[in-house]
Amino acid sequence: MKDGFIKAAAASPELRVADVKFNTEESIKCIKEAAENGAKLIVLPELGLTSYTCGDLFLQASLIRLAEQELLRLTDATKNLDILSVVGLPVSDNGKLYNCAAFVKAGEILGLVPKSNIPNYSEFYEARHFNTIEGNTEIMFGGRLIPMGTKLIFTAENMSGFSVAAEICEDLWTAAPPSCEHTKNGAVIIINQSASDEVIGKSDWRRKMIEVHSSKAACAYIYADAGEGESTTDMTFSGNNLIFELGTKLAEAPLFSNEIIYADIDTEKILQERRRITTFKNGNDPGYRRIYFKTELTETRLTRSFEMKPFVPSDETKLTERCEEIFAIQYHGLKKRLKHIGIKTVTIGISGGLDSTLALLVTAKAFESLGLPPSGIVAVTMPCFGTTNRTYTNAVNMIKSIGATLREINIKEAVSLHLSDIGADIDCHDVTYENAQARERTQVLMDIANKTGGIVIGTGDLSELALGFATYNGDHMSMYGVNCSIPKTLVRYLVKYVADSSDATLKETLYDVLDTPVSPELLPPDKNGKIAQQTEEIVGPYELHDFYLYNMIRWGFSKEKIYRMACLAFKNIYDDATIKKWLDIFMRRFFNSQFKRSCLPDGIKVGTVTLSPRGDWRMPSDAINYNK
Repeated sequence: MKDGFIKAAAASPELRVADVKFNTEESIKCIKEAAENGAKLIVLPELGLTSYTCGDLFLQASLIRLAEQELLRLTDATKNLDILSVVGLPVSDNGKLYNCAAFVKAGEILGLVPKSNIPNYSEFYEARHFNTIEGNTEIMFGGRLIPMGTKLIFTAENMSGFSVAAEICEDLWTAAPPSCEHTKNGAVIIINQSASDEVIGKSDWRRKMIEVHSSKAACAYIYADAGEGESTTDMTFSGNNLIFELGTKLAEAPLFSNEIIYADIDTEKILQERRRITTFKNGNDPGYRRIYFKTELTETRLTRSFEMKPFVPSDETKLTERCEEIFAIQYHGLKKRLKHIGIKTVTIGISGGLDSTLALLVTAKAFESLGLPPSGIVAVTMPCFGTTNRTYTNAVNMIKSIGATLREINIKEAVSLHLSDIGADIDCHDVTYENAQARERTQVLMDIANKTGGIVIGTGDLSELALGFATYNGDHMSMYGVNCSIPKTLVRYLVKYVADSSDATLKETLYDVLDTPVSPELLPPDKNGKIAQQTEEIVGPYELHDFYLYNMIRWGFSKEKIYRMACLAFKNIYDDATIKKWLDIFMRRFFNSQFKRSCLPDGIKVGTVTLSPRGDWRMPSDAINYNK
């Protein structure tokens, strides 16, 4: 359970209507199997000990007594297992019958949670048999007083994130599910015992309900559904078990499969999200009662997967939709800025690399949407010591294809003179040699913008900002940044998105840009005239850095947890030592580079992870790197 991970299970055991002993045995088998697989929590279906479809048999006292006896037997049979089990059964008290979820742990019934909303429409007639209660009470069950109520939260003594509350079937489908109050009052995991009959389209509806609810309530949601064995007199049950976390599906059982599903729930992630979202209000309902239980803090054997590229959807259709949306956000942001200041010209430096290519494409689309001619885009190529024929040619061809105004200004002489003026050896290819070129380019762009009455469009991306891989008061500066919240791993797909809808000439150029190694081209080419300086050899693989960035900023995860996740995500690509090496470098560079981010120009936010000092990331420039 290190790093907040809890393995949970949802099971649909085979049932027989009113065969309580058989159903109990099947439930015990499921609990034991889940425990053997490392699960700390298992949820079984609604009224699973008797079956849901007993009808008027629920009015038979012998069935109710047998359910009570068998729950006690189940409790004893699982007493040596370190797993919290939630079992469904009818419970009688003071002449009333309740549809309950029983929480069982270490040979003890911790509490009983009755269903709050009793459906009595269409195929459902539960009000014929069951009642509701308000708040909490205690009842005599199995010879001892047991807490019973709708406001019970079950929490591990030594792990606050392992905090569970229940609702039952129909409770989810109401306008104000009980889980809304449960989560506000501290429940992190919501379980739902259900006997949801299957009709056309219901599985999609059910899945969407849980997806949205787990997101809105900032929780994990475990849905255990009745399956094979329930009566088919008028209904069929599919065992559509589901586990969601913050709107993301972790596991789902195929319809009519009757299987146990497992998922590693990240309770730390949920709690972090609640801390981040200030509109998630903690409740202070004195009617809630916490019931504590003990659990062994073992390390969860993780089986969940982690996206290698969290900024990039793995599904091709979703990726295309995402690129379309992001590109629209980018050019609409720039369109507003140009319209506001009333200019009809901009200046942009084009190197033939990915970032400047995307910025040019965005700018061209903004001009088109404003009805401005592309000639108002002054696209400047500035060859210097490291420029290769390949990038130069791509830059020129791209500018011409778009119809922008091409300006070529060779800065070799200006940089050489500057280096001489400050007493720098031009043959010493140090940071001064590199940054002098970046600052000269920025000066050229700023002055051209002044001369033409425009602004300079920034091309730097989010990954470079995170790593501080930008020259202060050089390429780090502009008058409006269009790529500042686009990570490097996503830039590539955005360029490809535009390329695939472009004419043949531009498409060919863009695809060659995509195939070109990422480089600032500040060092001379090799003897074959090819790029000698490759960025990822200097700062490390961008796919790793973007993984680190996303999980650090979006979720606030520790360095240790990010390392653990990265080792699983990239296990077939990088060894653990390589992952640790670049993670150490990422943390060092991130903390040391905040001063660059603190003075960024305006730029467009496109996602939940951004480093704008005016919005999402406010950090002192002299903060200590506590993640060493």
